[in-house]
Amino acid sequence: MKEKLHIIPHNHQVDAQDRARLNGHQGKTIWFVGLSGSGKSTLASELERKLHEQGKRTYILDGDNIRAGLNADLDFSDEARKENIRRISEVAKLMVDAGLIVLTAFITPFEEERRRVKELIGESNYIEVFVNCPLEECEKRDVKGLYAKARRGEISNFTGISSPFEEPESPHIKIPTHQMSVEEGVNKLMVYLEQEL
Repeated sequence: MKEKLHIIPHNHQVDAQDRARLNGHQGKTIWFVGLSGSGKSTLASELERKLHEQGKRTYILDGDNIRAGLNADLDFSDEARKENIRRISEVAKLMVDAGLIVLTAFITPFEEERRRVKELIGESNYIEVFVNCPLEECEKRDVKGLYAKARRGEISNFTGISSPFEEPESPHIKIPTHQMSVEEGVNKLMVYLEQEL
């Protein structure tokens, strides 16, 4: 810990407000929360396409992509999962400062974790989207076969089966993907974001 005494962050001449003026919009993090198979990545991808069409600067941080690179050294233990989210939050914070609209698709099962994410990124820069889909429906979709493996005991600490999922206490918006199409969900998000971006 003593080494940190020698770390002195620099303030540079171009700041987040300068970048926002150049981009024509503020940097934000749109954090999609929900069970595996709920539709987080699908919604994030379609929302990014719509925002891109409007000339907004965006980037998606997706679970499998991050696990394949930046966080390839982490397993799925509780501690590693917390570190996974911490690193992603730090990256999202940097990207928001760079003026990007960052879309993240991570289960983020615990309310305490989500509070830490919001604190790190900054409440005014954080939009929480609860992709609300019942476990039974997520299991039916199970495109990766993960729920079946978890039910057979081949995957431990699997959210919704052997590890809990705490529903968000106060998300900014809920998208019930078992009751609306992707297009309807994205349209609902676009209406909400009109006042935020």
